[in-house]
Amino acid sequence: MRITGRLFLAAAVAALLLLLAAGPAAAQDAAVEGVAPAAEEIAASARAKEAAVLAAELGQLRAKISTLESRIADQTLELKTKDDAIETLDMIVKEKSQKITDMQKEVTSLQAKGSLAAEEQASKANARAIELEKQIEKLKKDITAQKSKKASLEARASDAERKVQELNTELEKRTSDDQKRRIQKTEHALKVAEEELMKVQLETTTKAKQLREVHGAWLPPWLATHAVRSMEVMSNHWNEHGKPAVDSLLQKAAEKSVQAKRWAEPHLETAKTKWMPVAKEKLVTLKKNAEPYVQMVSEKSVEAYQTSSDFIRPHLVNAHKAADPYFQEAKKFSKPYIDQIATATKPHVDKIRTTLKPYTKRARHLYGQFLVTATTYHQQAQATISDYLHQHEFTKQFVTEELVWYLAAALLVMPVFVLYTLLIDTFCTKKQKKKTPRSSNANHVHRRHKRRHAEK
Repeated sequence: MRITGRLFLAAAVAALLLLLAAGPAAAQDAAVEGVAPAAEEIAASARAKEAAVLAAELGQLRAKISTLESRIADQTLELKTKDDAIETLDMIVKEKSQKITDMQKEVTSLQAKGSLAAEEQASKANARAIELEKQIEKLKKDITAQKSKKASLEARASDAERKVQELNTELEKRTSDDQKRRIQKTEHALKVAEEELMKVQLETTTKAKQLREVHGAWLPPWLATHAVRSMEVMSNHWNEHGKPAVDSLLQKAAEKSVQAKRWAEPHLETAKTKWMPVAKEKLVTLKKNAEPYVQMVSEKSVEAYQTSSDFIRPHLVNAHKAADPYFQEAKKFSKPYIDQIATATKPHVDKIRTTLKPYTKRARHLYGQFLVTATTYHQQAQATISDYLHQHEFTKQFVTEELVWYLAAALLVMPVFVLYTLLIDTFCTKKQKKKTPRSSNANHVHRRHKRRHAEK
């Protein structure tokens, strides 16, 4: 196609050149024959126009030829690159074909060698398959046995659950709400006491270990062992005597609280019906009568405070001004002594801090635990007290958050106060002073007079 296009362009160019050459020859023949000058001018103008058109066409053809030549050059370059790529691919194909032949040779050799090894591996695989089948059969038997055991255990568990549900229903029928509350309170108190005992025992053991392990402590080893023994004796004594006494006290307190509740119910009803309206009326009258007196007292107290402050303020300012120079002189005089004391006591203070550091950490941890437990117990006590007070209409009127908070705090502090008083009464008994003879004589003044009269 490219060659035919080139031939066509060459033929067109030759035809145009022939036309240009034939034009002037025809003009010469006409002049010879004697054509008129006007016809020659017309022919010359036509020829000039044709020559201009042909020149434009020649320019276009030349431009097309140049573009075609550039395209031909580009396509030849592409063909060269493709030929190079084809040659490289042929080389790669040849190399790979050689590799394939080599691999086929190796495979044939390996097949010849590996037939024996394959037979051995097949025999071993068969033996392993037989062993695995035996193991699978054993596992199937074990699974069936376990399934049967599981079914029996599930049946037993279902029977036990049924029995437990029946017992729970019977217990719920027998026990009333009051008994449940008492049981819960006693169980909670017992749990709290047991937790406190466990905490105390753990603290004693940890403290004993720390005292043994800490090097350079101020306690000697014999005193540490004595302290550990004393703590063990105290814990044993508590488990033998203190714990049952606390349990009995809690039971008695619960019984007494129930009795007091029963005893107080009729009195509360009478107070609600009879005394409350009278008390309310008296309170209203007291408020009305006391309001002017309270206003007078408040106004007078405010006036007295203002007058006293106005009178005392200048004296205080003068005293401060008078004492300031003395204070500054005392500060200047005592500063070097204070610096000497600080420098002298600094190493001792550092040693004390280093020795007390583990104990302070433990104390902080215990203090945090104590705060957490105290807040939880205080909140529980507040909830129980508020519930108890809201049960009665007489006490419901006086229930406030502050009152409940103070009552809960008093309830938590009461056992500690009682134990403190009991310990003081048991261990801190005061010895009675023997009366001196002077006091005995002072009480019997009349007898002295009688003796004097007798001597006379």
